[in-house]
Amino acid sequence: MILKSTNPFTNEVIKEFEEITDEEVEKVLIQSGEAFEKWKRTGFEYRKSLMDKAALLLRGNSDEYAESITVEMGKPIKESKAEVEKCAWVCEYYAKNAEHYLGTEPVETDADISYVSFEPLGTILGIMPWNFPFWQVFRFAVPTLMAGNTVLLKHASNVQICAQKIENIFTTSGFPSSVFRNLVIGSSRMGKIIKHDCIRGVSLTGSEFAGQKVAEAAGNALKKSVLELGGSNAFIVLEDADIRKAAEIGIKARFQNAGQSCIAAKRFITDKKISDKFIALLLEGVKKLKIGDPTKEDTDLGPLVSIQQAEKVEEQVIRSVGQGARVITGGIREKAFYRPSVVVDVQPGMPLFDEEVFGPVAPVIIADNTEEAIALANRTNFGLGVSLFTNDLKKAIELAGEFHDGAVFINGLVKSDPRLPFGGTRRSGFGRELAAQGIKEFVNIKTVWAKKI
Repeated sequence: MILKSTNPFTNEVIKEFEEITDEEVEKVLIQSGEAFEKWKRTGFEYRKSLMDKAALLLRGNSDEYAESITVEMGKPIKESKAEVEKCAWVCEYYAKNAEHYLGTEPVETDADISYVSFEPLGTILGIMPWNFPFWQVFRFAVPTLMAGNTVLLKHASNVQICAQKIENIFTTSGFPSSVFRNLVIGSSRMGKIIKHDCIRGVSLTGSEFAGQKVAEAAGNALKKSVLELGGSNAFIVLEDADIRKAAEIGIKARFQNAGQSCIAAKRFITDKKISDKFIALLLEGVKKLKIGDPTKEDTDLGPLVSIQQAEKVEEQVIRSVGQGARVITGGIREKAFYRPSVVVDVQPGMPLFDEEVFGPVAPVIIADNTEEAIALANRTNFGLGVSLFTNDLKKAIELAGEFHDGAVFINGLVKSDPRLPFGGTRRSGFGRELAAQGIKEFVNIKTVWAKKI
């Protein structure tokens, strides 16, 4: 099978990649397992030195890596550069903090000595998506490697140029052979690889469907999995919020990366007393967004990843309009571009409310009061994140407990940060990435108990 990288702006095939054979996959798996036996015995200082080199390499070649992101999946170049910078940050963060996070924890018991240690598991398979082709990989791989595991990457088929460059970053930084490897294969072969004895855990960022398949395969093999899936994040603006600031942040929260983000604001829920003003400010900001060539520094919105993805967003809007929603700006598709859109009169039961919309569409839902806003936010099968805007911080902190999501951001957009755990509940997946919690997902939390005789 041939994997193709296609530029969504020009719709031209950039490069083709031939899948490696089953025999080659087997060889890579065995080599990764063998590399683990040596890598797990290296100290944190050694791993730290290599990870710091990776950070320097990312920054030193930022333009090259950003260009690869932009041409393969259409992200505006300024956002691609920010993505590369964030990857350097996570390298430095875990280089500095991994040893502390995984330090032995003494526990007082009836033993003379008892403690908990955190030891690597082995080779961890990362199945990663196209929408943040560098960041999603580094977010998973860096803590996994710093914990002493080896990593195999199965990247999205359409971003194989990025996948090769990422592998090269780790190799050039001095990571030993087979500690990090990229597998040039399609999704249909994942089940067999997950079952392989060399694989000790699986981390997937992707769709609900992919998550179900991976969780099933990992569960059948009794292997640990972490799933970061879709989201339908509520962006709530209460009566006492700074409405202008909320609209400004809301535009970034919905339209960065052309709305192709699991943690993007996907349902704007606003108190009816300030809804007219908020919608007017949202419209004002959306109309200022510059759409066009993603390689240009002043472009705010590039194409979606493919014509098929743009068609899917278009279809979700059309179905919602058929049920009574109204498009007040945008709503037009041109090949892989979908114009940034604001849709009002959105209600539960419509695709723009019930489904994840992976594109630049801002549905607005009106709530009578705070209680209804919270109820509407929770009326979803997803549980990734919520943004809540209010000038009453004390009230906001109390309200944070009312949401079932994995994150609540007050007066800010939901984002991933190496210092904070990241993950969701319900159909948004399970497990956590980043921070102290993330690095402990793929370790053996071992109890040691010793008593003198």
